[in-house]
Amino acid sequence: MDFLETITGRNEGFASSGFVEGLKMLPYEKTVIIGCVDPRVDPADLFDLKTGEAVVIRNVGGRINTALLETMAILRTVAGVAGKPIGDGWNLIVLHHTDCGIIPAHKHAPELLAKHLNVTTQELEQMAIDDPYEAVRLDVAALKANPNLPAGFMVSGVVYDVADGKVETIVPPTRLREEAAA
Repeated sequence: MDFLETITGRNEGFASSGFVEGLKMLPYEKTVIIGCVDPRVDPADLFDLKTGEAVVIRNVGGRINTALLETMAILRTVAGVAGKPIGDGWNLIVLHHTDCGIIPAHKHAPELLAKHLNVTTQELEQMAIDDPYEAVRLDVAALKANPNLPAGFMVSGVVYDVADGKVETIVPPTRLREEAAA
């Protein structure tokens, strides 16, 4: 049996006993989690997420880049069209982790990683590639500096330790930024 057969078989169990009918397109906990593609760091597992609680966006390293910001813009548009604007009352959580695969990628393929992060290879040194605690601070700061994101987001940054399974809050929840004066 190949793995596709395995997972489609699991889906039969989900469809019969885990499927939640009537869920809306947007998460009912008004939460967006940005994380890494590493299979050890699946937010659904780490946080015991229920179906429909949060939007999870994953990329290599869980870092803030152009593709992620484009995804956020599309999500915002989808929400607006649905009459449920994203912003006030929403959580934006940046999730990084220890032992990330971008650490060796930084050494072996800096050009590729620089392209992914939309920086030059020289600027990679300021990206804290080998320090998830500092990297999460930098990414939260990048989100806060982005004028295209809704000011009302509560943004935070956490780091998951792959050695013990625990998450540590590095950047406590704070408003993305104050509304501009009219």
